[in-house]
Amino acid sequence: MTNNLGDYLIDAKYPQDQVIIGVDEAGRGPLAGPVVAAAVVLCKPRPGGLDDSKKLSPERRAQLESAIKRRCRWAVGVVDVDDIDRLNIFGATMLAMTLAVAALCRELERNPHEVLIDGNLTPQGRVPDWRWHARPIVGGDAIEPCISAASIVAKEHRDRLMRDYALAHPQYGWERNKGYGTAEHLAALRLHGPSPLHRRSFAPVAAVLL
Repeated sequence: MTNNLGDYLIDAKYPQDQVIIGVDEAGRGPLAGPVVAAAVVLCKPRPGGLDDSKKLSPERRAQLESAIKRRCRWAVGVVDVDDIDRLNIFGATMLAMTLAVAALCRELERNPHEVLIDGNLTPQGRVPDWRWHARPIVGGDAIEPCISAASIVAKEHRDRLMRDYALAHPQYGWERNKGYGTAEHLAALRLHGPSPLHRRSFAPVAAVLL
């Protein structure tokens, strides 16, 4: 992989020497599995067709993830169920974003000019290890290409994890529902009880434990 950062610029609207990182997460809502954040610095030219991962077909999302990973700079942060239950899902999401950006900065061997984050809140002032200037953008996964790329990487990474977990816990249908509270998942949760990968701080899981 080349270390020429001139090949990794978000957009012509930013000066050529500025590194801009896009960040998004996947997995805040499910009842099981980790929360995953991705951080991406886009290459130039950037992959075409970037968009909010939820708007893309699985096939197109997989194609774009491959292009992003092959041509751009990226990293992921994963926070597991124990920490989700300890911190709450918001705190765990902020931690996952921090881990992803820190890993990417180590790869780049420099800090970004700015981190663009999907949503209305950032880890700044909320996670002690966060040390970068951050700007939240509501709906950023649909309007900022670097955040779109991060949303794709985060979702694809988490979906793979859930498919792998489904091999060990096939009764919950995670390969299909990815841990979300679908009717299938809730019925299996009532029948089999929670697995070690269920979030016990989430109400539907806590109700089964009672």
